[in-house]
Amino acid sequence: MIERLEFRNFTAFTGLTLDLSPKINVIIGENGTGKTHLLKAAYGLCAGAPLFKNKPDTSEDELEAALTAKLLRLFMPLDDKLGKMHCQGATDQAYLSAKFAGGQKIATTFFNNSKALAVQDRANYAQYQAEAVFIPTKEVLSFMKGFNSLYEKYGLSFDQTYQDICLLLDLPEVRPETLHEKSKWAMAEIEGICRGRFVFYGGGKVTFKTENAEYSANSMAEGFRKAGMLSRLLETGAIQPGVSGPLFWDEPESNLNPKLMELLVQILMELSRNGQQIILTTHDYVLLKWFDLLMDKGEGDHVRFHALYRDRQSAQVKIYSTDDYREIEKNPIAEAFNHLTIAHAKSRLKGAVSE
Repeated sequence: MIERLEFRNFTAFTGLTLDLSPKINVIIGENGTGKTHLLKAAYGLCAGAPLFKNKPDTSEDELEAALTAKLLRLFMPLDDKLGKMHCQGATDQAYLSAKFAGGQKIATTFFNNSKALAVQDRANYAQYQAEAVFIPTKEVLSFMKGFNSLYEKYGLSFDQTYQDICLLLDLPEVRPETLHEKSKWAMAEIEGICRGRFVFYGGGKVTFKTENAEYSANSMAEGFRKAGMLSRLLETGAIQPGVSGPLFWDEPESNLNPKLMELLVQILMELSRNGQQIILTTHDYVLLKWFDLLMDKGEGDHVRFHALYRDRQSAQVKIYSTDDYREIEKNPIAEAFNHLTIAHAKSRLKGAVSE
């Protein structure tokens, strides 16, 4: 798991240090404050895990090339140039680093004209082999078939998180006896609320099967498809509490109804209780509140809230982190909810007066 992230002069971040909970991290902030950039950069810094797992003697040149390619495919900068991710107006080099729980570290730099990342520190980085998972905002079950081959051949306007997740979803399921008990529970809960299960035949072909019939995955509600992605990642062992690397999820609430949100938070809580680090972004008050309501410190739960905001004087993106939901500063979600509540009260008052 990741303990600390540090970014300097990278995209929207002139200087940002983030200390992460080993359990659940919820990142909020207005549009343009870099929530998704933060997730993608952290995910990119985890790219050494599969590399060293497949080739333990990976050289520094090979590592730099792999990390560069990963970052470019995740961010898709203009003209496919690394320098386009350098913070505009900054004179110092861009810096990205991640420190992991086992003492491993990776730190990289680049300049405006750099063609590749330069590794500045890779202390025991080869020892970190827990592979991360990134679930993007859009569900992928509706377009999985043929996506991977198209992505490799053509310049599709999808960042690499979509190819990565499609590849993980198409893996075969692990043996039932090797599944974590909480994974089995979560899969059963998702099947119950969806009233059926998604079936993966390989090659991107996905259907939805009930007791009496089988349907195209595209005919199912998008919220169910998102829940089905999580279930499949558990089924294949891509997410395995206590074994897999961090789970990054960009706006999991997208197209979920409140009932599904409650179940989703319950599942994420159970996974985190069993060793799964979770880092997600959200714009949704309901999802944010469910984490606050369902957190049970008696069970060892720990949710850290991180609020990204743009400083009015310097215009720089800064971050405020707290373990107490009520102490979140610069909370645009709560501010928008309060504004809506006040506007509703004024509207009702105006209507009463006119009557």
